[in-house]
Amino acid sequence: PAKVQWQVPRSGQMGYFHRTEINKKIYRVGKALKDEPNNAMTENDLTEKSITPMGGFSHYGEVNEDWITLKGSIMGCKRRLITLRKSLLPQMSRRATEKVELKFIDTASKMGHGRFQTCEEKAKFYGGATAKKARKAA
Repeated sequence: PAKVQWQVPRSGQMGYFHRTEINKKIYRVGKALKDEPNNAMTENDLTEKSITPMGGFSHYGEVNEDWITLKGSIMGCKRRLITLRKSLLPQMSRRATEKVELKFIDTASKMGHGRFQTCEEKAKFYGGATAKKARKAA
């Protein structure tokens, strides 16, 4: 309808081309990989790593642009756009107003049983290319 403002909730807002999510808790907003290469570091986890897990996100790939971490699940496939808008009602509950500090962001591989957070950690465990060359020469 032309006379109803866009902020008014109406039926059909969860359709294919217009997905609106409200009341999602935002954990972290990250910058692009070129602006901040170690964008998955936290105060407790000082490992220099980016938000993309080893091998990339399954069915998505690598994250090179700005990103956002939300609590809960988001409907739709991984590459579909969603619209986040501020809630029209003030969030006063304890759960909504509490400050969340992320202690650790898991960047292990999402394919199989990933156990390493970075490529350097994996190379250190398995010995890396230099150790393999030394074994072949011996």
